[in-house]
Amino acid sequence: MSAPPKSRGEPVTSRRQLVEYLEQGCKPAAEWRIGTEHEKFAFRTADYRPLPYEGPGGIGEVLQAFVDRFGWEPLYEGDNVIALQKGMANISLEPGGQFELSGAPLSTIHQTCAEVTEHLCQVKEIGQDLGFGMLGLGFNPLWRREDIPWMPKGRYKIMREYMPKRGNLGIDMMTRTCTVQVNLDFSSEADMVKKFRVSLALQPVATALFANSPFTEGKPNGFQTFRSHIWTDTDPDRTGDLPFVFEDGFGFERYVDYALQVPMYFAYRDGKYLDASGQDFRRFLEGKLPVLPGEQPLLTDWNDHLTTLFPEVRLKRYMEMRGADGGPWKRLCALPALWVGLLYEGSALDAAWDLVKDWTHEERAMLRRDVPRLGLDTPFRGATLATVARQVVAIAKEGLRLRGRKAGMGDDETHFLEPLARIAETGVTPAGELLAKYHGAWNGNVEKVYDEYAY
Repeated sequence: MSAPPKSRGEPVTSRRQLVEYLEQGCKPAAEWRIGTEHEKFAFRTADYRPLPYEGPGGIGEVLQAFVDRFGWEPLYEGDNVIALQKGMANISLEPGGQFELSGAPLSTIHQTCAEVTEHLCQVKEIGQDLGFGMLGLGFNPLWRREDIPWMPKGRYKIMREYMPKRGNLGIDMMTRTCTVQVNLDFSSEADMVKKFRVSLALQPVATALFANSPFTEGKPNGFQTFRSHIWTDTDPDRTGDLPFVFEDGFGFERYVDYALQVPMYFAYRDGKYLDASGQDFRRFLEGKLPVLPGEQPLLTDWNDHLTTLFPEVRLKRYMEMRGADGGPWKRLCALPALWVGLLYEGSALDAAWDLVKDWTHEERAMLRRDVPRLGLDTPFRGATLATVARQVVAIAKEGLRLRGRKAGMGDDETHFLEPLARIAETGVTPAGELLAKYHGAWNGNVEKVYDEYAY
């Protein structure tokens, strides 16, 4: 999640301003960028326990080491460093101490992978000195809710108290999940709509290809991606696959209407989070928000509210692909490669739309429901989702080839898809690989995942 917001910005008095805010995200293709974010679990190498914020070797000390060694700028909430900034990239904390790099908007996957590599090298250097490691999985494989320390961020206190009112697994989402996502641009409302529909329909394919959370508290949990399942029991007001996106007339205005009906979490004023959980942003527009009586929202309030919506694809002034589990180094580069290949080249986007345009609402809902448990083995149209995944990876590969963005040695971006091509071809997901080791060489010891898969 983001660093603390700033309680300033243009006052908002009408719904139209909210629509215009999203419309301002439109940009020509030459200015499209790739923003990759990934979270990972920080753990003590001595006993694999998650890092607390305070104390020697805690998250606070880790953040300070990034400042001292690599020139990151600290961002504070009260007296606590809770995020870092360097150029257009930032490092932030999820509620349970998950450590997130939100990368800069970059032009190519080559640049994205260089950024990921630099960051993980810094993680490894500091970790060797402070006695911690970091692990990319979709769900914490070993520790219980009560074992997870909470980070000192005001918005998380509000969410922690509200989440159990709307679902059974929201606290697990906050403290025990990690994801990798990519943020991508659009040129117009029509381009946004087409990309939104394609990416929503194909999000279960990405979820299956990146499925990497088969363990809970040291045992198999029966899922390929328990992280994805958790979102189905977190908060129905703000999660899901948004069927209205496929309806005639969908555009920026319809998304604004959806966002307006999602209850708020908070407002931010003068360095403090004010609890507005369950309250209505429409009433805020009317100056009738109980925690800020008589005040109109600012554009920063609208932006903050958009960050508290959690659908499988999220619209801001760009689009966020949110369906993948966290994972190892190469798959952090593979996710942006997949979606850039599908969405950033016209003929690939057309081919992806041709693939999904006749899928029914019932079929899309079935995939969202069944993929977390069955992964690529999910039955679909007389075959399995693995068949679709192979088609999707092939379309993305051709899209990247046609993009023609080459590195210094002349290689294009297609090689970043190789991990996904292997998964789609063999049908063995990352979760399947982990389960085979658990039942084989690991002899039922989940702790081995920390030894073999830490960055």
